[in-house]
Amino acid sequence: MEIFMLILVIAIIFAINTLKVVPQQHAWVVERLGRFHAILAPGLSIVLPFIDRVAYKHLLKEIPLDVPSQICITRDNTQLQVDGILYFQVTDPKLASYGSSNYQVAITQLAQTTLRSVIGKMELDKTFEERDDINRAVVAALDEAATSWGVKVLRYEIKDLTPPKEILHAMQAQITAEREKRALIAASEGRKQEQINIATGEREAYIQRSEGEKQAAINRAQGEAGAIKTVAEANAEAIRKVAEAIQSHGGMEAVNLKVAEKYVEAFAHLAKEGNTLILPGNLAEMGSMVAAAMSIVKSHR
Repeated sequence: MEIFMLILVIAIIFAINTLKVVPQQHAWVVERLGRFHAILAPGLSIVLPFIDRVAYKHLLKEIPLDVPSQICITRDNTQLQVDGILYFQVTDPKLASYGSSNYQVAITQLAQTTLRSVIGKMELDKTFEERDDINRAVVAALDEAATSWGVKVLRYEIKDLTPPKEILHAMQAQITAEREKRALIAASEGRKQEQINIATGEREAYIQRSEGEKQAAINRAQGEAGAIKTVAEANAEAIRKVAEAIQSHGGMEAVNLKVAEKYVEAFAHLAKEGNTLILPGNLAEMGSMVAAAMSIVKSHR
């Protein structure tokens, strides 16, 4: 019974050392007698116990790696505290196992030195404006070096750029001054536009008033001309009617009577207007004067 249990234990140990189950998105490096032998893909694999051993296990997913904060000096001799995060992926498990003793430490150190070099070529203001350029430069340098380590650097992102407190205060003052400047410029532009609008409005109003006065004068002139024409036509029509009436039967007798009435009215009006009244030397001659007026009327017929 004891022998059977011993054989069973040995069989279990043998099975455990022989059968290897590799999870998805993992790669295991197998060494045989101390030398690289194979890379186990995801799934069930068989190895020789006591001869083969799993030397390295690699995760093939995208891995985020924090790059520790460090002090960088810009081109204008300003200190910046910079930290970031790096994303990489193992693409060659064999090179990742034997290309470097610790590829994560190598990537981190190279990211820091590359970042210091890139920021050292820029002035302080540019470091805030050109983060994307800094990230691309770091990725390009890391990707070129990490190829021999079996690693693909996907991207690098700067998390924080922190200048000294004195620089922060100076930058804040500069930003405040710039905003005040823009506010003053905007206010002056507003006043300028207001004056332009007022002048334009006054000019257009003057033009409209002058056009209105011109049109009113034209309308008055046309109205007066029309009135004069109408009066003239009415006078002409009245004269024509009078002439026709004179030509009709009994017309001259009516004219004689009308002239006599006007003559008498004229003397009566003179008596009302003043204290002095001028009369003909012989009132009997009034009839002769009326007859003279009628002769004039007849001569123009």
